[in-house]
Amino acid sequence: MSSQEENTVQMSETELFLKYAFSVDPGQEPERIDKYLVNKIEGASRNKLQEAIERKQVVVNGKAIKSNYKVKPNDYIEVSVDKEPTEMDIVPEDIPLNIMYEDDDLMIVNKVAGMVVHPGFGNYTGTLLNALAFRLEKKAIHRGKRPWLVHRIDKNTSGLLVVAKTDTAMAHLSRQFKDHSIERTYQALVWGSMQESQGTVDTIIGRDQYDRKRFVVLPQEEGRGKHAITHYKVLEDFLYTSLVECKLETGRTHQIRVHMKHLGHPLFSDDFYGGNRILKGVVFSKYKQFVDNCFSIMPRQGLHAKSLGFEHPTTKEWMQFESELPADMAKVVEKWRVTSQTYRFNE
Repeated sequence: MSSQEENTVQMSETELFLKYAFSVDPGQEPERIDKYLVNKIEGASRNKLQEAIERKQVVVNGKAIKSNYKVKPNDYIEVSVDKEPTEMDIVPEDIPLNIMYEDDDLMIVNKVAGMVVHPGFGNYTGTLLNALAFRLEKKAIHRGKRPWLVHRIDKNTSGLLVVAKTDTAMAHLSRQFKDHSIERTYQALVWGSMQESQGTVDTIIGRDQYDRKRFVVLPQEEGRGKHAITHYKVLEDFLYTSLVECKLETGRTHQIRVHMKHLGHPLFSDDFYGGNRILKGVVFSKYKQFVDNCFSIMPRQGLHAKSLGFEHPTTKEWMQFESELPADMAKVVEKWRVTSQTYRFNE
């Protein structure tokens, strides 16, 4: 770093973020900002920096910029990045887990809805990683990191996760996710009857510029976001809702929730993407009471990670796991099934 550049880091136990500031050298050639910053911030990845840019946490000369911005001589760059707790900071907690399979290399966990997978702001305890720290705390730690979490699912999504117990297993399973050779099948309860009984949603997904916690389908020409592909098939049509199988080819944050909303069929009871109100049906009070009762039974999005298939990292055998719908979702699906057969809301 030249004498013309300033790199400051501010961090304390009460400030859960890192701050960086750079004055770009007068002789700097034009360069994409994520590529420039990855060489300036130790440990940063281009993906993490692109996420920070999307969240408007990267400011140049006092203004938030887009990911395709190219730094110029004498630019003043400020970066504010959320500081997540590291794996070494995780406090082991004796939390019961539904373990469907376990060997020396890996573990299959059937996560309950409501459990956060990884600690973050507002959720430092009670997470899956806290439970794993208790169960696996004597397993290998490599370069300050535990190998455990290969992938994640949302807090209020239930279902299967594979956990790596060794560095070798972590590397092998992560490669399968990257190559899209992992098979992941979800079941989703969505609003409405779908026009096509099966199909593929192939889009770009990125953060909503008006609400950075939400994700939306973006026009490809915007040049931001990530490629996302979901294959879907209608399993049952309940007239006002449908039970849909979704197979992930990619694994983006909120992918199924965003893709189903994009098709005009938000997940039932999904308060984040508008599925927690009546979107299809009749105006009769009996119907409203029925839907409200379903919401009270399952006050979270109707989404379950039902099956998981992959090559075992040691034996190279194909492993396949299935899980039943959890009680809340199974009860709501059955209520819609019975109701669609009786069809008496207009009485």
